[in-house]
Amino acid sequence: MVIDKLHIEDTLKQVTDPEIPVLTIQDLGIYQGFDLEGDKIIVKITPTYTGCPAMDMISVNVKSAMQEAGYTNVEVKLILSPTWTTDMISKDGLRKLKEYGIAPPVEKTTDKSYLSDEPKIVPCPQCESKNTEMISHFGSTACKALYKCLDCKEPFDYFKCY
Repeated sequence: MVIDKLHIEDTLKQVTDPEIPVLTIQDLGIYQGFDLEGDKIIVKITPTYTGCPAMDMISVNVKSAMQEAGYTNVEVKLILSPTWTTDMISKDGLRKLKEYGIAPPVEKTTDKSYLSDEPKIVPCPQCESKNTEMISHFGSTACKALYKCLDCKEPFDYFKCY
């Protein structure tokens, strides 16, 4: 099979995150491109954090998407540098998170405000109220915290900044 770089990119644009299926690996910012070694395609992804259980499933999904596109000699390589941060989530990805009911990160890792012990003002993704409170530092997954809106009374996940 002829290796078509645009076809590969288009194929990889369709691979979603198993924990947040509205986000692609490109939206999430973990996709770092691909290399060619002869007829082997090496897809590079960066884990969101060490030990993230979704990375194995993402690797399987990448290989599956590539096989469906006709590419059988595919390796998925974890790239640890640059270290992934929530700053890598695309603007489209941030929008998709909110529409899905998950509050996107409210700070940037570059300003280090996420390290502060000050309570974060996290707008509710349902009603956009800023009258919210954290219920638990851990939400449905380790990368999210559980919040509650005090106005609409809805619980929601907040994608933690790191």
